[in-house]
Amino acid sequence: MNTRTHAHIEAFRARLLTERDTLDEDLMQHGSRKNGDWQGSIHGVSGGEADPTDAADNIEELMINVPLVEELEMRRGDVNDALKKIENGTYGVCEVGGEPIATERLEANPAARTCVAHA
Repeated sequence: MNTRTHAHIEAFRARLLTERDTLDEDLMQHGSRKNGDWQGSIHGVSGGEADPTDAADNIEELMINVPLVEELEMRRGDVNDALKKIENGTYGVCEVGGEPIATERLEANPAARTCVAHA
């Protein structure tokens, strides 16, 4: 069923806002903001560590955080786009074909940009 009521849309909005808050927390935990963009970073580094084990741990943390932050930032963009679509009345419409996105798909992923056929 693709018919969505105002209550459905408001429920999706609430889920998207909650997800955005969680993404913001995750981004702050694994990255830092520079010039408006998020970048993976190492937290708790004082800058003068000479211990090779600490240096290796820091490199490992950075190798994990950089792609994680990229993924989190991309997801946050999708969530923000979905919230904008709710505001302008285009939420739940496939970006490729223009047909309604199935409610079941939006329930699984409220930030879905496309229907299943165009995924």
